[in-house]
Amino acid sequence: MVRNDTSGLTQGDDWRAVCAQAASLDPSFAPGFFYYGFDWVKVGDGRAFATGYYEPEIEGSRTPQPGYVPIYRLPPDLVRCTKADGTTGRGRIDETGACVLYFTRAEIDDGALAGKGLELAWAKDPVALFFLEIQGSGRIRFDDGSTMEIGYAGQNGRDYVAIGRLLRERAILPPGGASMQAIQDWIRANPDQGRELMRENLSYVFFKPLNGPGPLGALNVPVTPRTTVAADPNYTPLGAPIYLSNADRREIDGLWVAQDTGGAIKGPNRFDTFWGAGPDAVTIAGGMSASGDALILLPKGVAARALPQP
Repeated sequence: MVRNDTSGLTQGDDWRAVCAQAASLDPSFAPGFFYYGFDWVKVGDGRAFATGYYEPEIEGSRTPQPGYVPIYRLPPDLVRCTKADGTTGRGRIDETGACVLYFTRAEIDDGALAGKGLELAWAKDPVALFFLEIQGSGRIRFDDGSTMEIGYAGQNGRDYVAIGRLLRERAILPPGGASMQAIQDWIRANPDQGRELMRENLSYVFFKPLNGPGPLGALNVPVTPRTTVAADPNYTPLGAPIYLSNADRREIDGLWVAQDTGGAIKGPNRFDTFWGAGPDAVTIAGGMSASGDALILLPKGVAARALPQP
């Protein structure tokens, strides 16, 4: 399938020959295929920053329960429209017919979408649901032992605010100490302050049920543990191989594929590595914060056209 590359580095036809070759490749020839079949290029200075994500599992219910919070489907009134200042983005049409910003996390938490039939399920723990939103997909385990895979369906168009950064800036958590587990521990130890902290992240994620083998990435194919990275498509072609090296967390060294995107993954050489499900994945992804070098693999001959020449 030929896709529009918003990075400007490649054109759809650039990938046809190499994709056809990959489809029939004997795995034993993979090293030579990647080495000789691609231009290995730096974007900017090539210095990469990588975090990690995983597929979480949370407890939930198919019906409302005391203390449970709703997991919402994508609302039909969340649309792309042109606001009064001339900018176009996600919003809603108000009672006057004007395009306005969509509801914030706090407004949704306070019931802005209640009674609209948008509930996909209900989560037992709002903190767990908040971090599932950050991951973008996961599974709900119900009391009867059944599960529901859910994936990203959309976002309210509001700015993503990293609450770990807020905790560091306020000297609540030390530099380098704002891991995902440390943030969750602080929120649970300080429930009132933690609730208000989560509400400072205006971004809110909506979900849809998944029927495939696992969470889907931005290419609408399942993401693969220790292979998939989320990247900014304005700088990295989706589907392109990425080589990370010389990292201060050696787990990320190696070949990855840009198969996903993320609300917090912005800018050149910014990547989010996927580690799958389970305790090991939670530990690695939750504490992942790595700097290193990045090379983007483009089909042979493309770099001379795509990148400025010295």
